[in-house]
Order: sequence, then C-alpha cells, then structure tokens
Amino acid sequence: MTMTSSLSTADRNHTAKKASIVAFITLLIFAFGGQLLFQFFGISVNSFRVVGGVIFFLMGMDMLQARIGRVKISDDEVKKYVDDISITPLAIPMICGPGAITNAIVLMDDADNLVMKVSLIITIAVVMIITYLVLLSSGKIIKIIGNTGNNVLMRLMGLIIMVIAVEFIFAGLRPYIESF
Repeated sequence: MTMTSSLSTADRNHTAKKASIVAFITLLIFAFGGQLLFQFFGISVNSFRVVGGVIFFLMGMDMLQARIGRVKISDDEVKKYVDDISITPLAIPMICGPGAITNAIVLMDDADNLVMKVSLIITIAVVMIITYLVLLSSGKIIKIIGNTGNNVLMRLMGLIIMVIAVEFIFAGLRPYIESF
C-alpha cells in the first residue's frame, strides 16, 4: 500500500496484475525446474532459506523504519517505477518468497501423479488470484485506515516480516549446525 500510494488507480491495478502474474510464473518455473536448478548450481533449499531470510529481514527493517515510504515520481517515471516495484520487491520476494518457492519445489517433488501436479498448479493459480484481489483493494484500504493507519500497519508488518525472516534464517541454518 505504501509503495503504490502515490500512483493512480490504473497504475496501482497494473502493478498488482503484473506482480501477481510474475509471482505465478516464478512459482511454476520453480515448481517444475527448481530441483534441477538447485542441483545444477549445487544450491540447497536451506541455503535458499537463509538468503531469502536475509532479504526479508532487510525489507522488514526498511518497513519498520518507514524507509520505503512514498516516493515522489514524475509522470515520465511512473511506468519504470511500476515495472520496478511490480517485479521486485512485490512479486519477488514479497508474494513469491523463499517459503513459497520452497513449498512449490517440495510439493511438486511429492506429487506422484498428474492429478496431484495439476491440483498444485490450480492451487497456485487460486492463491495468486486471491493475492491479486487483495492488492487491488489496497486503495480502498488506504482510504479507510488513512495515512496514520497505513504507517502503523507498515511498521507492524515490518516487525512481523523481520520475525519471519529470522525463522527462515534459523530453519536454513539448523541442518548445517546439526551436521557440524
């Protein structure tokens, strides 16, 4: 809400649509090719959790300190700004973060037959549609809660995101520490 509050309704809707589509495509790519990609580069899911946790923590810190507040942009820069925030940080890692990617990889690996794989794809699509609808309603939410409520929510969500990030980091480090 804070990142798109200075945008017009049309630009905010475009950002929500693009972020949801990019997150959906990213999840599908990782669901079908994640294990191969991780094996090719020698990446473990736990390493991915740690890096995702660090990124999430930094985003949460910015939110807690209100550093991702309103950005003054000219009309010429609106398209570039919408493209920038719709992919990063909205689509990746906020909507499609390490947890979602890891779950997509693990669940697709566990899917033994075509019905289970199709069910996973449909579930991902439904979640992205719900996410898109929530993002579309952000303008109405801003009108209801106002700037003060928006700032309070941003700081609370920043704190929650930082806690989730710490959990990701510890979950990723735990196997390394146990094996050490």
